[in-house]
Amino acid sequence: MTTFVIRRMEQPYNFTSIAPLLNEIWSEPVTAEQLKDDEDKIPPGKLHYDDDGQLMGWDRPKWIAEDEDGQVIAYAIAWRAPWTDPGALIYTLVVAPQYRRIGVGAAMYATLLAWACQVKASRLISFLQEKDKASLAFAERRGHVKERHTFESVLDLASFDGSHLTDSIIAAERSGICFVTLADEPGEDNERKLHELYRVTHPDIPGYSGSFPWFEEWKKWSIALPGVRPEWIHIAKEDDRYVGVVTLQQNEQTRAMYHEYTGVLPEYRGRRIALALKLIGICTAKRHGVPYLRTHNDSMNGPMLHINRQLIGFQAEPGNYKMVLELPKAATC
Repeated sequence: MTTFVIRRMEQPYNFTSIAPLLNEIWSEPVTAEQLKDDEDKIPPGKLHYDDDGQLMGWDRPKWIAEDEDGQVIAYAIAWRAPWTDPGALIYTLVVAPQYRRIGVGAAMYATLLAWACQVKASRLISFLQEKDKASLAFAERRGHVKERHTFESVLDLASFDGSHLTDSIIAAERSGICFVTLADEPGEDNERKLHELYRVTHPDIPGYSGSFPWFEEWKKWSIALPGVRPEWIHIAKEDDRYVGVVTLQQNEQTRAMYHEYTGVLPEYRGRRIALALKLIGICTAKRHGVPYLRTHNDSMNGPMLHINRQLIGFQAEPGNYKMVLELPKAATC
């Protein structure tokens, strides 16, 4: 029988053993270096409470389980950002496949839950692959319920032929829309215009909640992400106004690209600007030898699912469920 010890990860963080675990549950691989780069962007945690006693601020404690030889066999992280919904904590918990069903996951979850209760969180949120029936059952046994369903879609660029859709680009240009990249229009003033476009269009994403990051944090976690380049941020503009955007992010290991964001101002929708932007993005990806594009869409986002699957030809793959647990008050947690 395997014995194990759970301990809190402490700085300086070593993610060498963590990346392989996360790659068991994430659709695109991540490296230890990428995990460290993300961690280095975040200042030490600073939690506080609003006037209603709801958890606010940010933090991201991490735990590992080690076997008797010191090998990392499980990892858990609970986190919230300053713009996360009051009271909410998002978490990830993964156990190495060969060590599942022996109590490691249950012990790790109990440790994470105890911390969540200690800081008086009111909600735990996890995102689980819909094909991972064991993990879904694990969460449901502990009171989690499915709140949302996010679909994943992949486009094979080698076989893609979008010639029948290029009229959307021509029509948009004839109506006064100009397509540029952030590389064409660099500088903080234009980045702030793009930030405003993101801010206005984000609330229309089904399932989006919380507030929106201020400029410096938004830039850190969107257009300054590893794998995002200014020339891969495609912008639709009318005169000097930014009205739509498609941002692409490349994975250094697979060379594939991810649609990091797509957004069009409400008053410009219905003119196929999003379709035109996506096609321009696809042309960029093909020009750079990208093998495939990956994207996620909420099950309630009918217009974007229609563009991606019916018009462009993205192929459906198993997605993710947002699993939510409402926590009791701290006195009984």
